[in-house]
Amino acid sequence: MTLEYDYDATGDGPALVLLHSGVCDRRMWDPQWAALVDAGYRVVRPDFRGFGETPLPDRRHNDAEDVLDLLDTLGIERAALIASSYGGEVAVEIAARRPDRVTAMVLLCGGLPGHQPTDALREFGEREDELLEAGDVDGAVELNVETWLGPDADAAVREVVRGMQRRAFDVQLAAPEGAGRNKVEVDLAAVEAPCLAVSGGRDLADFRLIAARLPDLFADTRHVELPWAGHLPSLERPVEVTALLADFLREAVLESSFRSDR
Repeated sequence: MTLEYDYDATGDGPALVLLHSGVCDRRMWDPQWAALVDAGYRVVRPDFRGFGETPLPDRRHNDAEDVLDLLDTLGIERAALIASSYGGEVAVEIAARRPDRVTAMVLLCGGLPGHQPTDALREFGEREDELLEAGDVDGAVELNVETWLGPDADAAVREVVRGMQRRAFDVQLAAPEGAGRNKVEVDLAAVEAPCLAVSGGRDLADFRLIAARLPDLFADTRHVELPWAGHLPSLERPVEVTALLADFLREAVLESSFRSDR
């Protein structure tokens, strides 16, 4: 199969797939990349279509199906999913549609299929649309940087996010006719994988509410709120979040391997 999207893959051991937010692309995982490989994982990170180095096709697509296609191409039967924001929505869709393929999930301020946005999130989207329709792409970029990064994000991180968001807008605004995402309804009760749901105390209410709900929606889920975090904690305090990921994965992936061997 010839894949139509870019990705990185390296390392040996249990598979981890890193799914980026809708503000960023696969480069957002640079702070975690080497540490997770060194911890003994086979780590994969794709760019969703319309982000980074992956253009949008002239037809509709489904990001969850793209990730599953990538796993098939790489010969990966099961993987843990680490996902940020929109990537969390994709991860949950995968875990609900193909629970046999997911060993564990970490959702960092993750979205959720079917979530109805609050007024604040809706107003953000409307303001972003207004700026883009007026041709003020720089203004839309700055709106995203200011909305999604918490106070612990330094100037260098803000510049990195600024570059990734600008790249996403450039790719998406050049999309051919017919491009777009196919949304699929999923049964959230089908999710079986152990899950760590992380929320940020400085994030929009939507993502804090989603994370708080997940222990009631999924069978094996723990919720942790980081009081200092905005929407992108893996970039805001990368060392702290990498340690949190490693601790959860060490236990969850090992337990999943034990269950599959029984």
